[in-house]
Amino acid sequence: MSRYDLTDFEWRVIQPLLPNKPRGVPRVDDRRVLNGIFWVVRSGAPWRDLPERYGPRTTCYNRFARWRRAGVWDRLMDAISAAYDGDIQMIDSTSIRAHQQAATAKRGVEIIVSVAPGAVSRPRYTRSSTGKVSRSGSALQRVRRTMRQPR
Repeated sequence: MSRYDLTDFEWRVIQPLLPNKPRGVPRVDDRRVLNGIFWVVRSGAPWRDLPERYGPRTTCYNRFARWRRAGVWDRLMDAISAAYDGDIQMIDSTSIRAHQQAATAKRGVEIIVSVAPGAVSRPRYTRSSTGKVSRSGSALQRVRRTMRQPR
């Protein structure tokens, strides 16, 4: 039993809630597939890195996606929460990193944010004094002629 595998208690709670429509090819062991899905979700690894002991990765992924669309995961979470009588805790380990200088600011500096339409001035551009230069020979000749002329 791997550290990501379901315990016997969890399996007894989950098993009656799983969809079981016998048609076509016999299904792969649901517990093995669920353990594979949980391995991918908990480890954060891509589906292609799923260990072989959980079966084909396409089977695990297809069942995960199909059950997501059918709402099976919501029913499973509700059943597990009810079985533990509210003693279950979930922790989100998401973290956001900022640059080390983002924590400090200069003292006495006031930042003013304005969204008024007139608050932003239009950019001012200075026209080049040499004129427009292109790769064509005639344009280069014109530029050279204008530069040679005395003022």
